[in-house]
Parts: sequence; C-alpha cells; structure tokens
Amino acid sequence: MKLKFYIFLFLLSSAVFAQNKQIETSIDTTKNKIGAEFKLTLKTVVSSKSKVVFPNLKNIGALEVIQSYPVDTVKKDDTYELIKKYGLTQFDSGRYVIPGVKILIDKKPHLSDPVSVEINNIKVDTLQQKMYDIKDISTVENGIGDWWIYLLIGVIILAIGAFVYWYIKKHQKKKIEEEVYKTPIEKATSLLNVLEKKELWQKGEVKEYYSELTDIARNYIEEAIQIPAMESTTSELIQGLKTASAKKKMSLTPETVENLERVLRQADLVKFAKSKPLEFEITEDRNKIQKAILTLDNAIPTEVPVEEADQLLNEAQKQKQIKLQLKKQKNKRIAIAVGTVLFLITATTTYFIVTKGFKFVKDNIIGHPTKELLEGEWVKSEYGNPGILVETPKVLKRLDTQKVLPKQAMALIKEMQLFGYGSLSDNFYITVSTAKFKAQTEIDLSKALEGNLKIIETQGARNMIVKQEDFETKEGITGIKGYGTFTLINDTLKSSTKIYYEVLMFKQEGGLQQIAIFHEEGDTYANDISDRILNSVELKRASN
Repeated sequence: MKLKFYIFLFLLSSAVFAQNKQIETSIDTTKNKIGAEFKLTLKTVVSSKSKVVFPNLKNIGALEVIQSYPVDTVKKDDTYELIKKYGLTQFDSGRYVIPGVKILIDKKPHLSDPVSVEINNIKVDTLQQKMYDIKDISTVENGIGDWWIYLLIGVIILAIGAFVYWYIKKHQKKKIEEEVYKTPIEKATSLLNVLEKKELWQKGEVKEYYSELTDIARNYIEEAIQIPAMESTTSELIQGLKTASAKKKMSLTPETVENLERVLRQADLVKFAKSKPLEFEITEDRNKIQKAILTLDNAIPTEVPVEEADQLLNEAQKQKQIKLQLKKQKNKRIAIAVGTVLFLITATTTYFIVTKGFKFVKDNIIGHPTKELLEGEWVKSEYGNPGILVETPKVLKRLDTQKVLPKQAMALIKEMQLFGYGSLSDNFYITVSTAKFKAQTEIDLSKALEGNLKIIETQGARNMIVKQEDFETKEGITGIKGYGTFTLINDTLKSSTKIYYEVLMFKQEGGLQQIAIFHEEGDTYANDISDRILNSVELKRASN
C-alpha cells in the first residue's frame, strides 16, 4: 500500500508537464557538507547522426557550478551514450532542489529530472580550536538611509512644476503674433468676418460664438470710445457708453444703445444661464452688433477736444489700474496660500521620513496591500475534514480539486477539500487542504512535502531552497514545517520575484492536513500575517 501512495505523490508532482524522459539523471550523494562537491551526472543515448548540446552553466538552481566536466562518449553498436557531469556546491545549510537542466537533442529541448540534496553544517570542535572573546559593540554614526535622495527628487519635481506653472501663467495671455490694424473699425470688421468663417454656432459651440462676438464689440468700444468695456459688466458698459456719448456729443439713437444692450444681455444668458437662442436669433444678434459698431463709428466726432479726451483716457486708465491692483493682490493671496500648504506638506512628510523612515511614509500614504490585510478584520473559520480551525485576514474560498489533481491521483483519494485566497502572483497566497485516502497507508510527510514542492516548480518556481523542521500545535499534534525561498518566474511579464513560503503538514489515520503560505520575501507585513495565521492553527482529530 505504501507503493500506491508513492505512486500518487509521483503523479501529483508531474501531472502538469508529464513527458517522455530521454535524459537519465543521477547524483553521487544526496547528503554533503557545506562547500563539498556534488557530482550531477546526465546520460543520454542517441544515434550517430544526432546532435546533443549540454548547457554551459554557472549555477543550477541555488547550487554553484564549480566544475563543468568534458562530455564522455561511449559507442554501443549504432548508438552513442553521452555522459555529462557537473560539479556543484553550496555554502548554506539546508535542503535544496536541483531543478531540471535543459539539453538540446537535435534542436529539441529535453529536461533532466529534479534532484533533492541536503547540505549539513560542519561540526566544530571547541576543545581543540582556540576561542576568542566577543568583541565590543562598535558605534556607528546614526544615519537615516537614503531617504534624502527621494526627498531631493520630490523637491526638484515640485520646483520644476512651480516654475512651469509660473512661466505658463506669465505668458499665457501674451500673443506670439498680433495683427496691426489702422483703425478700430477696421479691426472689428475684420474680426467679425473671421468669426463667421469659423462657423462656431453651426457646430453647436454657441457659448464660444457669443463670447467672441461680444468681445469684438467690447474691444472696439474700449479702443474707439476709450471706456473700460472689456472689464465692465453689461450695465456698467451701457452706462459708460451713455456718459461718453454725452461728453463726446455723439449722435446716438436710443435704438442703437438698446440693440447693443439686448445682444450683450443675450450673450450673458448664453454664457452663464446656458440659454440656447434659435438660429434666426443668432443671425439677428450678429447683424445688430455689426450695425451698432458701424453706427458708433459714424457717431464719433472727427475731432475731440484734447482736454476732454485726456480726461476720458485718464479715467479709463485709472479704472484699469484699480482692477489690475485688485487682481495682483488676489493672485498674491493665492500664491501665499498654495506655498504655505506645500511647505506644511513637505515639512510634515520630511519629519515622518526622518523619524519613522521612508518605508513608513510610503506604506501609510500610498498604501500597501499586505498592510491592509494585516490591519483589516480577520475571520476565524473551520475548513476541511478532519477540520482545520485557522484565523485568516480573508475568508478562504472553496477550490475545485478536479482542476488541481489528475484523474489517476483522484482515484486514490476518498475525500479531498481545498480552500484558498489569492494566487502565487499575488502579494499574499494561502491554501488549506485536507485529504482522506481510500486505503489505509503510512504517510511519509517528508515525501509528501517534496511532492507538493515539485508541483510549485511546475508553476514557475526556480532556485528553490528547502528547510524542514518539526512542528507542534497547541493541542500537541505533531507534524512537519517546510520553509524556504524560491524565485517565481513570470514568462508573460518577463519578470521574477523572490518568494518566501511556509508549509505545515500533519498526518492522521489515513489522511493529510496541510496549510501553505506564500508571499514576497522581505515583506514585514506579510511575515506578521503568516505568524498570526500559524499561531492560530487548531486541528480536529480524525474519526473513522
């Protein structure tokens, strides 16, 4: 019955990429000391016409290649046996998986079988070796890391943004090229013709049309009659026009002033009240503006007394200066307010970077996925049979075991339940599973762990480092804990991520209980999540 269970583990580990092997893989020893050499041997038998290419590697998985031996060739009748050896070593203790090596046979890739090896520490004889006192703690200058680089970049970006804003604001109203007209009436007439050619209101841009139309009229009145028409309201403009008409002794009919006022108020309704005049009304308004401008131009006396003209001009300039001064004061207030806010934001951010560190500021301002999981509302639930009671940051969802295991493996299983949250490509991934087998068998947890890790390799894991130790729950149920790191390869994005994993496995009468956790190495929030999950594990006893 043990044989059947090992067959199940083999099917479990090779279900995704099952293929016919043409490469024979062997290693001289599966246990060695730190720094000692492993010899990985790869053999293949090919025809005399076949071309075989063994890769020239510096590393195979987490092991370093210290010697790549020449290929030995043994002729057997019409075939050749090619033997390639690699000398490997590792300087950290633990269990390692030597991944498959890709060999090209007639330009077709073939993978060798993965091999597990164990590297042990060298025992130190403290009686024969001279011992030294522990050195005093060295004082190091209190540094705050490279946060100032990020702060400097932020200040430079803000300075560039402020300069660009100032430059655009300063020059936004400056015209690159301006036409010169001999008289105000010539300018107004020309701009009216240009406005008609744009066909704004025909395109539905009625607001823009009325804005340009009234600006042409106001600009003409300001230049020809010398009153501040551009900065005046409609009422102020009409009153100013009447006053100027009386002083200049202009012969204006009430109808002309009334028509001009009617068009200006119509424009105000369009711009501010979203009024939509009809097509014939738009045409009439345009004609009224043109007629009013022509009438005003004809009504202006050919000669204006110098004193009177100077008085009107001085009054207009005075009004302009007052409005300009108010505008400057307003802009100054806005600039001071914005500058104060930016200063406070910069000062506050700098303070927290210096006292808490750049990572603290980034995680709390921008946010961090695993930090949100850690600080969110946790859920404690029971999963599987026999049940696993565990506390998790999210409720685990039931997964379809039919999509995970092949039919051959499912044939040996009486009952299996699988739950999970996330995936290997996410910031945090956890699975909880329980399984019962149809026949009673003695389960080897180490081999079961090895089978699970082989499945992870088929999903893109490379350079896997495996360490193993005993684990005991609060109820006294013992099992094993496998942990370590691997590099997750994403072929789609052409990227890789260093993943830290922890796997708990327990065996009960004919069944397995398992908890697996995966997250990015160095993620302190994920480490806290993992510790909290593992500390909350409670197992239910199996019942026949």
